[in-house]
Amino acid sequence: MKAINPYSSRADRLVMAVILLNSLVILLDCSGYHRPWLMAVDVACSLFFIVEMGLKMCHDGVLGYWRRGWNILDGTLVLLSLPSILFFILPLPDLSYLLILRLLRSFRFFRVIHFFPGAEQLGRNFCKALSECMSLFAGYVLIIIISAILSTSLFGEVAPQYFGTPWESVYSVFRLFSIEGWYDIPDAVATAYGPWGVLGVRLYFVLLLILGGVIGLSLINSVFVDAMLSDNNDEMLEHIKELEAKIDKLLEEKETK
Repeated sequence: MKAINPYSSRADRLVMAVILLNSLVILLDCSGYHRPWLMAVDVACSLFFIVEMGLKMCHDGVLGYWRRGWNILDGTLVLLSLPSILFFILPLPDLSYLLILRLLRSFRFFRVIHFFPGAEQLGRNFCKALSECMSLFAGYVLIIIISAILSTSLFGEVAPQYFGTPWESVYSVFRLFSIEGWYDIPDAVATAYGPWGVLGVRLYFVLLLILGGVIGLSLINSVFVDAMLSDNNDEMLEHIKELEAKIDKLLEEKETK
C-alpha cells in the first residue's frame, strides 16, 4: 500500500479547505450563531490538524518535523489551539477561560500564511532582512529610550499623563515617532509655559519628530525593504554576469575568425 504523503499538493489543498472551513465556523460562532453542529465541526477540524501533524511526524520523524521551517509555525499553532477542545468537553463557567480558549483557537488562521504564492521565499527574505537590520532596530530603540528619559526630566511635572515615568515617556515618544497625531502631545505640554516656553517646547518636539519620525523610520524602512529584495537583486546580478560572459565569448570568437 502506497504511503500517504502529507506534503503533496493534494494534501495541501485539503488542509487549505479545512482551514477555510474552520475559519468560517469560528466567524459564525463569534458572531453569536451558536449551534451544536458548529461545535462538532470545530472539534473535527482540531482533530484533523492533530492527525495531519501526526502524519508529518511519521513521515519525517519528530526531530525532522520540527526542522522544517513551516512545520514550526504549523505545529506551534496546533499546540496553542489544543486547549480550545476543552471548551467543548469540560464545563468552564469562568468567562475569562472562555475568552482565552477562543483566542487560542483563532490562531489557526495564521496557518494559511504558507499557502500564499512565494511565501517560503518571502519568509527567508524576511528573516534575512530582520537579522541584517537588528543593529539598526537596536539603535532606534536606544534613541527612543534616551528621548524618553530626557522628556521625563523636562516635562514629567507639567505633563505627568505623558511623561510622568520613563515607561510612560517611552510610549509617548513612540507615539511621536509614529507621526500619527504627534501634535496632541506638544500642544498639551505647551499650555504650561509662557510664549517663549511654548516656542522652545514646540521646537524640541519638532526636532524629535524629524529625528525619529521622518529620518529614523524612513531609514529603517528603506534598509529593511532593500534587504528584503537583496536576493532578487543578487539573482539579477548573476544573470547579468552570465550574459556578459557569453557576450565576451562571442566577441572573442568573432575576432578569431
